[in-house]
Amino acid sequence: MMNLSVSHDPELWPQPVHDAAGELASLSKTLHDTVNLAAGLAAGGRRVDVTGLERSVGLLCAKALDLPPREGRAACALLFSLLGRIDALGVALRTAGP
Repeated sequence: MMNLSVSHDPELWPQPVHDAAGELASLSKTLHDTVNLAAGLAAGGRRVDVTGLERSVGLLCAKALDLPPREGRAACALLFSLLGRIDALGVALRTAGP
């Protein structure tokens, strides 16, 4: 017979592995790829719908705030790179016109 008793001490509960920096890097890469694709389409004269981009960037920012300070500083390069690509997308959208 198996003993399936559960400890009432939270310190003994198994802790889920949470890789906040990995999640941030993955989301940043996905957004970077999406923004690059949108900028390419806009530069080619295609209409681009950026609805939802703000929400995704907001989620990325929230995840960055959850990082410990050392990991947060390390993530700055990813975030600045994405910011540059979003700025380039804005230029491409303005240049493409209506």
